[in-house]
Amino acid sequence: MAAGGTGSRERYRAQVREEIKQHAWEQIATAGVSALSLNAIAKHVGMSGPALYRYFASRDELITELIRDAYRSLADAVRGALDSGADVAGLAYTVREWALADPQRYFLIYGTPVPGYHAPDDTTAVSSEIMSVLIEAFSALPADQATTPFDAHLDNHRAWAAGHAAPAATLHRAVSFWTRLHGVLSLELAGHFTGMEFDPALLFADELSTLVT
Repeated sequence: MAAGGTGSRERYRAQVREEIKQHAWEQIATAGVSALSLNAIAKHVGMSGPALYRYFASRDELITELIRDAYRSLADAVRGALDSGADVAGLAYTVREWALADPQRYFLIYGTPVPGYHAPDDTTAVSSEIMSVLIEAFSALPADQATTPFDAHLDNHRAWAAGHAAPAATLHRAVSFWTRLHGVLSLELAGHFTGMEFDPALLFADELSTLVT
C-alpha cells in the first residue's frame, strides 16, 4: 500500500510539474521569458505562490527545466531524422521545422540570454548531442582536402566534438553549417524579413545548397 501511495504521489508531482511548465511556455509566448512569474503561474494552476515552490524552487530552476526540455526535443528530432536516413539537408529542414513549430522554444535556447540567469553547465551536454549528429552527417560526405587556420584551431580544441575522430575540415563544415543555419533562422523567426517581399524558405534552401555543396 505504501509503495502504491508513493507511486501515486510521484505521478501527481510529475503531472503538476508538466502543467506548470505548460503555463510557463504560454507566459513566455505572451510576454517573453524575462517576464516569467512563478506567482502568476501559481494562480493559473490554482495554488498559492509558496505551494508552487514545492515543485520548482526558483524561477531559474523552472527556466533550466524548460531549456533542458527544448534541447532534448531538438536533439531527439535531429537524431531521429539521421537514423531515418536524412542527409545534411534533411537535418537542416528538421531544425527549421522544429523552430517554426515553436519560435519561443527556439529563442529560449538560441536567442538573447535571459538577464540575470546562468544556465548550469550540464545543460550544454544535450546541446552537444545536436552537434554530434551534424558531425556524423558531414563525416558521410566526401572530405574537403583544403584546410584553413580555423581548421588547425579546431583540431587543437576538439573536446567539444564529443570524441569524434573526424578531420578538422569536417568539424569546420559542421560548425559553419550550424552558425549560418541559425543566422537565417533567427532572422526569419524574429521577423526581420518582413516587408522584403521574398520567400524566406527559398533563401534558406539557397543557403543550404551553398553549405552542402
